[in-house]
Amino acid sequence: MLCSVKMRASLGGRRGVGGKHISGAERIVPEEAAEETAAAMLRRARTHERGRADFIQIRVELVPPGSIRTCPLLPVSTRDARTVEEGRAAARDELLRAGVSPAAADAGFAALEALTDSMRGAMVLDSETGRRLDDMGERGVRCTNMDAADSAGYDRFMAARGLGGDHPREALVLASKVAYAPGTAAELCWSDDPRYVTGYVGSAARGYRRIPVLKEAGDPVGGRIFFVRPGTDMEQYIAYMQEQTVLVEVKP
Repeated sequence: MLCSVKMRASLGGRRGVGGKHISGAERIVPEEAAEETAAAMLRRARTHERGRADFIQIRVELVPPGSIRTCPLLPVSTRDARTVEEGRAAARDELLRAGVSPAAADAGFAALEALTDSMRGAMVLDSETGRRLDDMGERGVRCTNMDAADSAGYDRFMAARGLGGDHPREALVLASKVAYAPGTAAELCWSDDPRYVTGYVGSAARGYRRIPVLKEAGDPVGGRIFFVRPGTDMEQYIAYMQEQTVLVEVKP
């Protein structure tokens, strides 16, 4: 039996409500690995560069085998970028190549640049008009309940490409689930970790396009946009993102 192990850490607020988001993580692991995984997440929450959390929640749940879907891992490639300006120009180009309109791409960048603190989830924008479609406010739509189908094999895949560490490991799994969601045109993301300036544009059409610089070093605000095709059923889309368990498979 598989277990879902999730961690959420924050600072301030009351019993985890409100306050500053510090860290989050999740894994889907064999039941016998749940305790070790939870302990690793606790260490991560207590030593995060965004601050020392005063609220840490760890949740462990069994995953019914019949509830799991699979999707392929997105192919990985990197765009050249040495500055934030170059990185954002490259990201905009990738969005357009994935089918996002210029107006929607510009609306996405404007929305992320206007953030004064990081959201826990993503804003969902129409890929043609750029209009925000979700009503989740500052929380956003969480993409959750996913992991690599073969964790050891996935780690070897990432190591062979020089992509070690939690950030790229987690980002590529999440980007793959998002890209293959019915209705997704593309995703734009950069991290809220101050020292991690790399971001990406993900899409089924273009793969995972890693961009080395998408924000200034030291910036603690990050964000995520899901661009969806016109006519996407938002109720089903949000349910897929927040409830559907997906294991991502590395294809030979």
